Amino acid sequence: MTVLCLDVGSTWTKGALVSEAGELLGTAQHPTTPPEVLRGVDAVGGALNPVGRVLACSSAGGGLKLAVVGQERLVSTEAGYRVALSAGAKVVHVSAGPLDGAGVRELRATRPDVVLLVGGTDGGDDSVLLHNAGRLGANRLACPIVLAGNAEAREGALRLLAGRTVVPTANVLPDVGELAPGPARQAIREVFLRHVIGGKGLSRGPRFRRLVRAVTPDAVLTGVSRLAARDREGAVLVVDVGGATTDVYSAVSTASAEGPERVVALPPDRRTVEGDLGVRWSAGTLVSAALREKLVDRSEAIALQADAVTRSADVSWLPEDPAEDVRLGVLAAVLAVRRHLALVDGQLGPRGAGLLVLSGGVFRHAGPVGEVERALRADPVLRPVLRNAVVTVDREHVLAPAGLLAGEGRVDAADRLLARLG
Repeated sequence: MTVLCLDVGSTWTKGALVSEAGELLGTAQHPTTPPEVLRGVDAVGGALNPVGRVLACSSAGGGLKLAVVGQERLVSTEAGYRVALSAGAKVVHVSAGPLDGAGVRELRATRPDVVLLVGGTDGGDDSVLLHNAGRLGANRLACPIVLAGNAEAREGALRLLAGRTVVPTANVLPDVGELAPGPARQAIREVFLRHVIGGKGLSRGPRFRRLVRAVTPDAVLTGVSRLAARDREGAVLVVDVGGATTDVYSAVSTASAEGPERVVALPPDRRTVEGDLGVRWSAGTLVSAALREKLVDRSEAIALQADAVTRSADVSWLPEDPAEDVRLGVLAAVLAVRRHLALVDGQLGPRGAGLLVLSGGVFRHAGPVGEVERALRADPVLRPVLRNAVVTVDREHVLAPAGLLAGEGRVDAADRLLARLG
């Protein structure tokens, strides 16, 4: 028996055929085929001939767009924001404090798939949470709401949200400084599977919804967490450079925040998404950001910008010199990791990163990445974090399949698959 692990993205549908023990038996990919993504799924399956279960994750149709509505910017809202990122969501809106009419209009304008409503520690002040629940209930917000605030205010909030689709769960911040992301992450995943994926217009029947187990970044983060648990010295850092965004994942055994500006403890596994850093759709904004950060001079920026319009208009276009793609990939990786480190206060454990995994087509198809590694290590911000890191490339795209396997309780199979990364 085998397990076919699928990652259905906006551009490509990728498959990995894995034995029950976690041995990689084959890989295949096919362009994603909206409005019926099952055509691409079946093409991948036909190339790999699975015998057994099929598990899928998906970021097609824009993935999972989530808005956070909280109480204080540096406490409950910050906690909700961190949980949303770690759950594989793209955070499209964040608000703190009592919602007014303008705030509700701003929230609706972002068209979230899910709202994460948080506020207060358990037994603490519940006035803002209840006010916001009332606002959301009265304004007939169409998307589902995950309620993860003050446990003692839950029943009152549910009454105010009557008629809405609400999934109540444990508080993301049961006490000051104590972040509890697990229940909210699970609730967000359930909402994505039950209510969101069917509304993306990706497939006409229920079969695709039955196959999908998680939003893709959530599956990848689970795989990254398993990497960090495999007796590795230091943290695990993963940089996934795509056409539109660059995602950075990190995982450590323990982490906590310090200092007056960070009153919410960090979860041991984290993800950030940089929507302006990519080598196709976002090439123009990537080069602009690199120029601001003085990673390129003006003459190089002008040269790189020359193809930016073509890149964003035709994602299948390839430059005459493949080194141009690699250069953009390096710039995206440096900028994205810098931002990720700023969000997590540079906390990747006392040893920094023990393993750096490069992901995304720009690296998988680049051949030897010694030049990429040297460029990353040369950056003055990244040098202290990467000084002990082993650098590898996820050429076989095993992180998402490993996360799917681990999410189904097949931890040994997931770990064997991840061993291919070194």
